[in-house]
Order: sequence, then structure tokens, then C-alpha cells
Amino acid sequence: MDFTLSEEQTLMIETARKVGEDFGLDYWRELDEKGEFPAAIWKAICDAGLCGVALPEKHGGSGLGMLDLALVIETLCETGGGATLAQIFMTNPIFGGVAISKHGTDKMRAELLPRLISGDMNCSMGLTEPNAGSNSLMVTSFAAKSDSGWVLNGRKIWITAVPQAEKMLVVARTKKPEDSKKRTDGMSLFLVDVEREGLTHSSIPKVGTRTLPASMVYFDDVMVMPDELIGPLHEGWRCLLDVLNTERIVTTAGLVGAGRLAKRLAVDYACERKVFGDRPIGSYQGLSFPLAQAWSELQCARLMNYQAASNFDTGGSYGSESNMGKLIASQAAYRLIEQAMQIMGGMGYAKESHLERLWRDARLFRFAPVSEEMLLNFIAQHDLGMPRSY
Repeated sequence: MDFTLSEEQTLMIETARKVGEDFGLDYWRELDEKGEFPAAIWKAICDAGLCGVALPEKHGGSGLGMLDLALVIETLCETGGGATLAQIFMTNPIFGGVAISKHGTDKMRAELLPRLISGDMNCSMGLTEPNAGSNSLMVTSFAAKSDSGWVLNGRKIWITAVPQAEKMLVVARTKKPEDSKKRTDGMSLFLVDVEREGLTHSSIPKVGTRTLPASMVYFDDVMVMPDELIGPLHEGWRCLLDVLNTERIVTTAGLVGAGRLAKRLAVDYACERKVFGDRPIGSYQGLSFPLAQAWSELQCARLMNYQAASNFDTGGSYGSESNMGKLIASQAAYRLIEQAMQIMGGMGYAKESHLERLWRDARLFRFAPVSEEMLLNFIAQHDLGMPRSY
């Protein structure tokens, strides 16, 4: 497949690069140290029309595709944010935008998509639970039918950017497992207000991605209105897959951008630094070969991600491609960043090099938003035809 960039895509990339470079590496280092949400750059991204690249023109988006969004995210992450910047695209144009545009009501689309695209509204998604982890079909949060809608009870964990969110896409059971014909039956999606009686949250201290908080979320008799249902009642699993698989594409794009940034920092240093004589350390194969290996793998993941995004845009199957791309990108980006640190030696460990932040952030994506082991389970079963292992 030909991935030669169109003129429109080239202009989008140039716009993304300019927006990102207006903030730069020091902006992200300062926010990381403070644990502060990157509100200024997100507003600039939205003002430049980059949040709504893959969302409908009718509601303020560009009406383009997931491939275009991946190109934008790669570029923005490469300018300084690293992999964590992609998470803001997950929470907003994916958790909010994909869910609403593909499965929301006309009223939801008209009222919420323009606000999301403009940056006036942020979203989050409540999926992961303490006792379910990667097994999303085992969620126990339950929305019981009431006269005025549903009453939601349960707990979620590792939910991103809750304090900044106005809306939360919540995955809950609306049928008990014993009343469901199959495991995927009886799950529903709701888009609820974060500021609602009975919904509380608390921060989880963590080692990386410090500009986007992670939270425990508690639902205690939270009222959910009928017009907050996303997609068909009891059939939310099918709708959720559109969100999760596009989340993989966004994650991979962010990892590609982070790897490209680390490569640039490492190469610039290795071409200047001289230790033994007049030869720069970049000429030492012991340093250059591992970087070249990781870079090669990252480029392969990038192309697989383009295939996944292109398949999504044309209505084809993209689950395997998005999972493979995420698997290889998470491993390659992490190794590339770590090798960049190794090339810099002690300076790679210093905050001023920026690599230690990229390293801390990239480590998350070896097990989130889905772990390597679960990706390998999927590939073994669906692509190799091996027996289900879990």
C-alpha cells in the first residue's frame, strides 16, 4: 500500500510540528516536575484544528481519517511531549470523539462534539477495575434499571485525566453474567458527568506520565439518565471495541513520536561527543548498532500502524494490525530510549537531557493500555490459529 503523503497531509504535519515546537522540550520537563496537566498546548492543538482531524466536519472536525490523526500525533509527540501527549488524544478524540461520533445519538453529536473538538470539554474513560485488570469482560460495575434511568455502583482504577474531564465514558454491566447468553452480552456504555453526586475520585501517585493524573474512581448510587446511554443497551462490547482498537493506533503513534525524539537527541549527542581521541562516540558500533536495531523495529511498527489506520478508514478489519503495531512499538520505543540514555551515559540520567522523562513515560506502554502478554494472546489465537489460552 502506498503511504506517500498528500499535500493536505504534509500541511497538517507542518502545522503539528509548528504547534509542538512553539512549546518544546523545556515546557514538558517543567510540567512533568510539577505534575501539571498540559492545558496550554492542548488548547493550541485544538485551536489549530488538530484534535478534530478524524471527527465529522458537520460538528467542527476535518472529516479525515485515523491515518491522518496518527501522522499528527507522531509529529506532536516528536516535538517534545513524547508518548504521554498521545494520551490526551486517547481521552478526547478517541474515548469521547469515536464513542460519540460512531455510537452516540444525534443530540449528543450536535451538543458535545463541537465542544470536544474546540477543547472546551475534556473526557476520560472508566473501564479498568481493581479485580478485572486486562479482562474487561469481568467488570463488575453495575447499572441497575430505575424509574428515571439507571443507578450505577462500582469502582474503577487507573483512569486517566479524571480531574480535567467533564464527561466520563463508563463501561458497566446492565445484566448479570448469569442472565447473559454470552460473556460479551449485558455490557453497556454511558457518558456521565464527572461532577455528579456519588461519583468521587482520588489520585494514584506514579513514576511516569506525570502530566496526566491517574485516579481511583468510585460510583456510589450514581444516577445515570436515559439520554446518557451510548449505543444499544446490553450491547456495549461491540461499541467498545471501536474505542479500544483505535486507542491502540493512537498509542502506537505516540510511541513512534517518542522514539523519533529520543533518536534525534541521541544522534545529536553521539555526533558531537568525543572521549577517546578525535572520533565522535557515534562511530562506535557498540553504541550505534543497538540504536539502529531499535530504530528499524520502530519503523516497522510505524508502517503496521499505518496499515491499521488505513484499514479502519476504509472499513476493513484492523484489530490484528493495531495490536501488532502496538506490541512492537512499545518494545522498540522503550529500547530506543534506553539506548539513547546509554549513549549519553550520566547525562542521559540527568533531567536536562529529557531522556529520563521519555524513559519513565514509555515504560507505561509496555503494559498499558493493554499488556504485551494480552497482545500476544490475541495474535496467537486470531492470527496463528492457536487454541485460546485464557
